[in-house]
Amino acid sequence: MIIVEEFRGTPVADRRVEIVERKGVGHPDYICDAVMESISLALSREYRKACGAVLHHNIDKGLLAAGRAEISFGGGRMIRPMELIIGDRATAAVAGKKIPVQEIAANAARDWFRNNLRFVDPDKHVRCRSVLAPGSEELSDIFSRPGRLRGANDTSALIGYYPLSPVETTVLELERHLNSGRFKKRFPETGEDIKVMGLRTGTSIDLTVAMPLLSACIRSETEYFRRKELISRAIGRYLRQHDHFSRVSVNLNTLDEPGRGLGGIYLSLLGTSADGADSGQVGRGNRVNGLISVNRPMGTEAAAGKNPVSHVGKIYNVLAHKTAEKIYRNVDGIREVYVLLLSRIGAPIDSPAMASAQLLLEKGRRIRDISEPVQMIIEAELAGIGGFCERLASGAFPVC
Repeated sequence: MIIVEEFRGTPVADRRVEIVERKGVGHPDYICDAVMESISLALSREYRKACGAVLHHNIDKGLLAAGRAEISFGGGRMIRPMELIIGDRATAAVAGKKIPVQEIAANAARDWFRNNLRFVDPDKHVRCRSVLAPGSEELSDIFSRPGRLRGANDTSALIGYYPLSPVETTVLELERHLNSGRFKKRFPETGEDIKVMGLRTGTSIDLTVAMPLLSACIRSETEYFRRKELISRAIGRYLRQHDHFSRVSVNLNTLDEPGRGLGGIYLSLLGTSADGADSGQVGRGNRVNGLISVNRPMGTEAAAGKNPVSHVGKIYNVLAHKTAEKIYRNVDGIREVYVLLLSRIGAPIDSPAMASAQLLLEKGRRIRDISEPVQMIIEAELAGIGGFCERLASGAFPVC
């Protein structure tokens, strides 16, 4: 069933208050999402190699327990490594051939740390503990049933939207800028554990940024605050290109307090608070469009690590956002699009129990004039879901 209806409300960008958050690549929650997704992609590749198809697995349960670091001006040392607990289910054999799922998971995790966090040595700083086990008979049997597409392995409701508001765009782009190679080359003392919180009130935006400085690069409290000031100015200059707001204010590391030494500044040994201060968990990070937007409706499914060909908690999560974008870009007269997808466990993934587009229209537009092309786009996206899942299994769509 497909329903297209008018959404009667105020666009997010026109509301008096808007709050948007982004957790960056070094945040413990982001790490969990990204690592579990990397493991799912690695397993999908191995399954395809072994039997030509993605088999049952869901790597969507994971925890990164913080290590323990001793930090000093000019350096420090790890006392206890971080511990990454990898779950949940994975097919370990097919047609009599064993699949080394534990080894694949550990290698994928180590590769992610090595490729994304400059100062984390996964062989020294991270201990991996896998609790992967075979799936239940009924859920595993989905992959043996005939049909071009898999049946949905859950009953889930997901939602996506488009376009991003100026606040969402600013928060997303700022974190990516601060973690870019260009910024790190200019400010190598900054860590990757960046969190940006944006608050818009009327036409003014207030941004709070948390970003550790590396203890090996900071020799004193005085140097810390001097470098912090230079970084704050650089952020301010970057944000001047965003002319959507009448006023922009930036607050960096607001827990800092001069005169308290190491207790009054934000230092990290490895560039992530997971080295000694904060743990992470799958599903507590960004939604699949990279943001946590408080003013938007959000589903409760964590997409990272879920099976890319049967788990609608992942497939519909990403597809809803992509479909909303396609509708917005191809149908004139729409200000905002919200796409809702509801699955029914066991039903083919191209046949949701409900697909709905809610459209906030420009003045003068009528829902009956555009409902048909919108419905056609939804039908086309569902018809092409097989190819979409193949791309999803290849990592074409980031989920955090």
